[in-house]
Amino acid sequence: MSQIFRHHASPGLSRRDFVRGLGVGTLGMSLPQVLAAAENAGAKPVKAKACIMIFLFGGPSQIDTWDMKPQAPVENRGEFKPIATTAPGIDVCEHLPLTARHMHQVAVVRSVTMNGLVIGNGDHHADTYYSLTGHRPDRSFFIEGINRKPHLDDWPCMGSTAASRMPRDPELPPVVQLPARSGEVTNYINPGQFAGVLGPNYEPVMVRGDLAHPRDLSVPQFAMPADLSADRLGRRQNLLGSIDRWQAGVENSGGLLDSYLSHERRAFSLLTSPKAKRAFDLSLEPEPVRVRYGNDINSQSMLMARRLIEAGVPVVNVHWIGKVVGAGLSWDTHSDNFNQLKNTLLPPFDSGFSSLLTDLEERGMLDETLVVVNAEMGRTPKIGDPRAGGSAGRDHWVNCLSVLFAGGGIRGGQAYGASDSVAGYPAAKPVNPEHIAATIYEGLGIRENLIFRDREGRPFSLAEEAPPIPLFG
Repeated sequence: MSQIFRHHASPGLSRRDFVRGLGVGTLGMSLPQVLAAAENAGAKPVKAKACIMIFLFGGPSQIDTWDMKPQAPVENRGEFKPIATTAPGIDVCEHLPLTARHMHQVAVVRSVTMNGLVIGNGDHHADTYYSLTGHRPDRSFFIEGINRKPHLDDWPCMGSTAASRMPRDPELPPVVQLPARSGEVTNYINPGQFAGVLGPNYEPVMVRGDLAHPRDLSVPQFAMPADLSADRLGRRQNLLGSIDRWQAGVENSGGLLDSYLSHERRAFSLLTSPKAKRAFDLSLEPEPVRVRYGNDINSQSMLMARRLIEAGVPVVNVHWIGKVVGAGLSWDTHSDNFNQLKNTLLPPFDSGFSSLLTDLEERGMLDETLVVVNAEMGRTPKIGDPRAGGSAGRDHWVNCLSVLFAGGGIRGGQAYGASDSVAGYPAAKPVNPEHIAATIYEGLGIRENLIFRDREGRPFSLAEEAPPIPLFG
């Protein structure tokens, strides 16, 4: 039997060490049973009831966005100027004027670091895994490099972990991702964005988008095959009911059959539920709202995220996709960093993110929705990337990056931690991705409810032993 958790080089005994060697599929209860138990366990009241995670794949430059250093040498600070915001003492880039109006609602964590984890100059695959799961990459990333594929026994992404412990509408999926898989444009599907060991019940439902047709977001699960009539679909559902009845009379080993049938029932629900189809129908949004978000796939995805949260989906992951930028993709600005940020990347983020916060506030949803903006890396504090011919770009940088939090009980208008004079390394209160994960789980009220048990009843946690960042208040 394969191992759930591969080797992690870390001193001391942690929960991660404790669970090494557990087998796939050895949970004592089926995941639906675990979820039901969690919902009825009398958990403490929570502030946030939903979460939107925006992942800026490629890694935005921290020094050119929300951790600017106007007093740094020009070879570090670059050509952008800071502007004041609605949060006294917190500046952002001049090309984020709409976001600047919302900084009183935002907490910026400026001291995130991978704590010495470097594969080359930083690797999108290993770093994406770390950032999205809150768990350090194991040895397989160092051995397999960019060929490291997602494994069924990986740690789950934070979205799947959160959704596994949150109540939801049975007609809607527990977690959705849009408009693409991070890395797929380069034919490398980055690990860390899947349900992993949690299994198919908490695999994010994909909503697909096309850069060339930003308004045509679609859900493949809603696309019924041409040869599948309503009558045939009904017969299949009757067959599923027969299997349900058979299941009740036989021993269900390890809850695996429960898991499979739950997944099948969810597929039927998505195909037949008018509520689900309406929630995913972005054309129902008023035209002025769609225009305000921006006519690009990522901004429209943020609008879809708001719509899904409003309908009752507890977790939505937005993974930024973009055209080829210099030597990389999207925020991976190895070359022409400033023009790409100014003309291609910052404007749609600015309109989409600010519109999302505006909508959540106006609809009375901001206090109950935790919004997180994350990435797998930052950019080098010095301009000029040798891998791109020394052009005005910035290379990968995992030693310091910024993460944004808003809503969900977050005390806005604050900057936590600090970087050094060129935003190269944390200068105060360094934190790692596991602290980011703990903060998300704390905001959702589930951090103390992430213990699962294997078949022998031995407990293990889906989260690292890391305290949350004190951003709430």
